[in-house]
Amino acid sequence: MRPVARAMTIAGSDSGGGAGIQADLKTFAALGVYGTSVLTAITAQNTLEVRSVFELPSEIVAAQIDTVLSDIGTDAVKTGMLFSSAIIQVVAEKVREHRLTNLVVDPVMVAKGGHRLLLKEAVEALRSRLLPLATVVTPNLPEAEVLADRKIRSLEDVRRAARDIVGLGARSVVVKGGHLEGPAVDTFYDGREFREFTAPRIATRSTHGTGCTFASAIAAGLAKGMELTEAVAQAKEYVTEAIRRAFLMGQGHGPLNHFYQLWG
Repeated sequence: MRPVARAMTIAGSDSGGGAGIQADLKTFAALGVYGTSVLTAITAQNTLEVRSVFELPSEIVAAQIDTVLSDIGTDAVKTGMLFSSAIIQVVAEKVREHRLTNLVVDPVMVAKGGHRLLLKEAVEALRSRLLPLATVVTPNLPEAEVLADRKIRSLEDVRRAARDIVGLGARSVVVKGGHLEGPAVDTFYDGREFREFTAPRIATRSTHGTGCTFASAIAAGLAKGMELTEAVAQAKEYVTEAIRRAFLMGQGHGPLNHFYQLWG
């Protein structure tokens, strides 16, 4: 039997199935990677709102990581909703302890409906403890503003923020441009050069889980041995098609079609 690439998601559960570990595992499967999961929180949410969040104890998060890695292992790790400084601290400790590489950090902070998915007190822990371990960080514009502590109104502002985030210790960053006008331009920076990944903007409300899916697609590419920019390019193409070929679900922001290659 041939070996299969493995990727681990450390994130919250989305009961609506569009984001969080559900989106991550769908993405891994669609891209030919075996996915494992570490839950950090349970959310009660649908396409309209997040109604409630229950944080899991940090020792349970640690136990999940240890248990999976002691048997299955992983070739890449993606983090999403971490919620608290305690969880961020234990995840960072486990990344160091197990010498994990190919770490994709999606700094999830606020749901589309405005519900906080990262406590304010945890932002500094994210900056100082986890970002320095990241192979790549994938913030949207509001998240990049928080991490870089600057307003972003233009592509030049995006580049300044990217420099600031890499300055925090991350190996590289992709600042997603979905909140700016015009085409969807994602800006990659690795401390040496910039590269832009552009796709047409698609008029749709089926965008729930876009950030989770993008970060997970990068992790899948890294798990399969791709170079970082190749993995980012694959992720951009995959997300664009999953949005373009999405189906209607719910009354609010619906999910992407993660399995568009199978479902047509």
